Amino acid sequence: MSLIEQAAQRLEQLRRAGVEIPGDAAETAKETHIDEATAQSLAATIAGRGETPVAAPPAVPPQAAAGMERTGLVHIDIDALAAAGLITPHAPRSRIADEYRVIKRPLIANAMGKGAAPIANGNLIMVTSAVPGEGKTFTAINLAMSIAMELDHTVMLVDADVANPSVPKALGISPRQGMLDVLKAGSLDISGVLLKTDVEKLTILPSGTQHARATELLASEAMASLVADMARRYEDRIIIFDSPPLLVTTEARVLATHMGQIVMVTRAEKTTHNEVRQALATIDECPVKLMVLNQARPDRLGGDGYGYGYGYGYGYGYGQRQDH
Repeated sequence: MSLIEQAAQRLEQLRRAGVEIPGDAAETAKETHIDEATAQSLAATIAGRGETPVAAPPAVPPQAAAGMERTGLVHIDIDALAAAGLITPHAPRSRIADEYRVIKRPLIANAMGKGAAPIANGNLIMVTSAVPGEGKTFTAINLAMSIAMELDHTVMLVDADVANPSVPKALGISPRQGMLDVLKAGSLDISGVLLKTDVEKLTILPSGTQHARATELLASEAMASLVADMARRYEDRIIIFDSPPLLVTTEARVLATHMGQIVMVTRAEKTTHNEVRQALATIDECPVKLMVLNQARPDRLGGDGYGYGYGYGYGYGYGQRQDH
């Protein structure tokens, strides 16, 4: 079957389903990447059958995604996220989505001042781990995606792992300026580097240009002012920081001093008790610490899929079963 025949057949299916998209054949050609000559042939074929040209809502092709980024809207490949086992708006009732609903509830309550006690900067949540390879970025992205599906809240995902930024790669976003560039400039204005995505209610703040004195930048007065400004300016927004592991770099410990809540990811049957104790000791001053047990086998969790870790402060520990 030729391209024109395929297109005509698709248009007929959509017409019968009641889908109508106004526009002439040239506009249809632009949306479906059919050249003008083919569009004219297609229009003539459809006109001869007495049908109105329509087009399916197209998937966002690479060229269109690039155009979106030029206008400040960043495209996130939802299908790629789903293939990687991450939460997506297309599967709101998946097993992992349900698990993160459990994880996010105490965090949202604390962030909105509805927890056991008021928490300073409760809407600033750092996701970290003791050592690499425990699934902290996986957890940070899933948590952000889950909160973005809330009706009453928006979420900003900050890639604060300045030495090994992983969020842009996971989301298919090209490297660009971000938090470190703002700090280096001594500015509080993140609007020029904040990325609005085509996932409703989700924005991203990249880590930015790598800097030899990244730790000093994170420990600077500029960082303290920036974080305080973010917490105040976006009172209805929950801000998730994907940070470095606590026992590998000093950046995470510095960042933790600004946070209201910390989610520490541990990997089942990998992270040792000693590593957990050492990591927790570095963030002792944070009022809320929530533990997430990653890669826990269901048969070790009593068959219900939720493994209960250690609870600290006003947070609770929940486990998730994804093999990441």
